[in-house]
Amino acid sequence: MNNLALTYSAQGQWDEAGKLQVQNLEIRKRVLGPEHPDTLTSMNNLALTYSAQGQWDEAGKLQVQNLEIRKRVLGPEHPATLTSMNNLALTYGNQGQWDEAEKLQVQNLEIRKRVSGPEHPHTLTSMNNLASTYRAQGQWDEAEKLQVQNLEIRKRVLGPEHPDTLTSMNNLASTYRAQGQWDEAEKLQVENLEICKRVLGPEHPHTLISMSNLAVIYGDQGWRDEAERLRVQVLDKRKISLGPEHPDTLTSMNNLAFSYRQRGRHAEAVALMKNCVALQTQKLSEKHPDTQGSISFLRQWEEEMEKTSVQETTSQRE
Repeated sequence: MNNLALTYSAQGQWDEAGKLQVQNLEIRKRVLGPEHPDTLTSMNNLALTYSAQGQWDEAGKLQVQNLEIRKRVLGPEHPATLTSMNNLALTYGNQGQWDEAEKLQVQNLEIRKRVSGPEHPHTLTSMNNLASTYRAQGQWDEAEKLQVQNLEIRKRVLGPEHPDTLTSMNNLASTYRAQGQWDEAEKLQVENLEICKRVLGPEHPHTLISMSNLAVIYGDQGWRDEAERLRVQVLDKRKISLGPEHPDTLTSMNNLAFSYRQRGRHAEAVALMKNCVALQTQKLSEKHPDTQGSISFLRQWEEEMEKTSVQETTSQRE
C-alpha cells in the first residue's frame, strides 16, 4: 500500500496518494502502535504529500508530532530524527517562517557534521537546504559561501558528474542569477545542462529543471527568443515523460505563458494560462499556492487586455 502511494506521488497524483497514506497510517497505528518506526514512516510520507499539495498546516502538524516522537523514542541525533527535523524546516520555509526554518536547519547541520562527518551526503544535503533558506531571505553572501563549499566538496567526494553535484551546481547558478551575476550564472547553468544531457539524458527530470533554469537566466537578460525556445522544449518533453497533467508539466505551462507575455503575445499567454489554471485546479486544488499564483496573474492579464481593448476602441471613435 505504501509503495503504491509513493508511485502515485511520483506521478503527481496527490489525491490518490493521500487517500492510501491516510489508510496506511491508520492501520499501522492500530496494528503496530503510534510510535513504531513504520508508523512514523507512514506519518512522514503523508506529511510530504500534504506539503506537495500546499497543505502546509496539515503537513506541519504531522511533522511536529513526528519529530517529537522520534526525538523521544529514537533520540535527538538518530538519522530518522534528523530527517524529520529537515522536513519540518522545509515546511516552515514554504510557509515563510524563515526564522524557524533557519534555526532547525542550523541545528540539523551541526548535528550531521558531528555525527556523520562534514562530507557525508546527508551533511551536504543539510548544508544545501540551509543555503536555500539563506537565499530565500536575501542573505546572498551566506548562501553563496555555503553553496560554493557544498559544490567543491561534492565534486571531490562524489565526482563532477554525480546527480547531487549537479544539484549543487544548479543551486549556485540560481544564487548568482538572483544577485544579477549573469555571466557566472549562465556559464554554470550551461555547463550543468550539458552534463545533465550527457550523463542523465535529455528528458531526465534534472535535465529539464536545468533547461528551465537556463531559460529564466536568458529571460532575465532580455533574450526572449532563447528563453521561449527552451521553455517550449521543456513543456513538450514533460508532457511526454511525465504526462500533460503532472505538476511539473503545469509549472512549465505557466512559465511558457510568461514567455508569450514578455514577447507581446498577450492573447496566447492568457489562453495558455487559462488552460494551466483549469488543470491546476483539477489536479492540485484551487487552494494550492501554485494555482493561486496562476489565478492571480491570469486575472491581472485579462484586466490589462480589457483596458487595452477599451482604449483602442476609444481611439478609433475619436
